[in-house]
Amino acid sequence: MAIHKLKIFAGRGSHVLAEKIADCYGGELGDLTISQFSDGEFQPAFNESIRGCTVFIVQSTPPPAETLMELLLIIDAARRASAYKVIAVIPYFGWARQDRKDRPRVSIGAKLVANLLVAAGVDRVITMDMHADQIQGFFDIPVDHIYASRVFVPYINNMNLDNLSVATPDIGGAKRANSYASYLNVPLIICHKHRERPNVVGTMTAIGEVENRNILLLDDMIDTAGTITKAANMFMDKGARSVRAVITHPVLSGEAYERINASALEEVIVTDTIPLRQDKDLSKFTVLSVADCFADVIERVHNYKEISSQFVFGVKKKGI
Repeated sequence: MAIHKLKIFAGRGSHVLAEKIADCYGGELGDLTISQFSDGEFQPAFNESIRGCTVFIVQSTPPPAETLMELLLIIDAARRASAYKVIAVIPYFGWARQDRKDRPRVSIGAKLVANLLVAAGVDRVITMDMHADQIQGFFDIPVDHIYASRVFVPYINNMNLDNLSVATPDIGGAKRANSYASYLNVPLIICHKHRERPNVVGTMTAIGEVENRNILLLDDMIDTAGTITKAANMFMDKGARSVRAVITHPVLSGEAYERINASALEEVIVTDTIPLRQDKDLSKFTVLSVADCFADVIERVHNYKEISSQFVFGVKKKGI
């Protein structure tokens, strides 16, 4: 058992989720304030002693960079306040689409973010459904990569849909969608898309049987919703019974909400790694909380227990 006291704190980007995590863990959020200056600069401050404590900081990091910068400053403050361990709980790991050089003279943003977190003094990272699994290798510290299948699979099973198929909106998500299809023992449909430019899909075709199927579109994130809505409309045109989307991270930028509400999607099932905008029409959205998942992993990490047995699928059976 751990001998160091555990404390959970939240950045402003994930305060609601962090409160749920703390409640699931059986405690309360620590006292942290963020002072805001008139020029936009901000400074975090712990209002209680964390000396010798294992500190968990909950903050998703979707662009723009303010959430990431805030997380880095909180980590630095915790390290300077003599915390025993500083662990970043990043439900949504931003900048993860920049995981490689896909054309000349571009940055690898995910690697830079990893370097920044380590330079700030973090000892461990806990995150969910990274856009690219290989980002774990960008770190020289432990990374616990957990899976939203723990909340999605029970919900999918409770829908009791017949003629169910799992689809991936692009080739890059085939591995994830195939994991769900194999576990649920249903057919897999793969969409092939051609982008005209970033965030703009040109043409799209489907590989697999679509007619008379109830289709679940699986992906790790939904940004502008251009791909997912184009796929849903295509499936309905090809004779699908219904199309639902199962997405871990609802980034939802630009006109995403409007596209979803105007599309053939019957339901969009997401997690609360990123809060939805309350000023939008959310009638098609179902939000499943991952607070219990993170609370459980936090408890296991703090007490040096294995965590892989808690996953529905996504990792080998051997404990990690």
